[in-house]
Amino acid sequence: MLKEFREFIIKGNALDLAVGVIIGAAFGAVINSLVADIIMPIISAIFQAPDFSNIFIVLREGATAGPYATYQAAVDAGAAVIGIGTFINVLINLLIVGFALFLIVRAINKLRKPEPAPAPAGPTTEEKLVSVLEKLEKKI
Repeated sequence: MLKEFREFIIKGNALDLAVGVIIGAAFGAVINSLVADIIMPIISAIFQAPDFSNIFIVLREGATAGPYATYQAAVDAGAAVIGIGTFINVLINLLIVGFALFLIVRAINKLRKPEPAPAPAGPTTEEKLVSVLEKLEKKI
């Protein structure tokens, strides 16, 4: 079993997967920063909300009665809240990551050389003979 595990780890697929996970985590951190520090302040300015991530709906008050200044204050008080702003942040993250991956895959696909299409098969010997016989019959 140890030998099989070693062979599995040495194979390129496991190593490629590990590298992909590490790069994906780093890429996720960059995207989170892009959304939280650049995109969301612009959206907050458009909607005239000081902090877009603090848009929430209180379903049930917590141990401390509201109103709550921030989403985190409501959560800390034990209130049942719907974090609309946080959900929108995550949704924008998903769209940006999806679009970035689309661009990467598209670029890689353009770099790959397309496989040449197989040459169309010509008529077989039998088909050639039949066509010659048909031409002869027409002449007769």
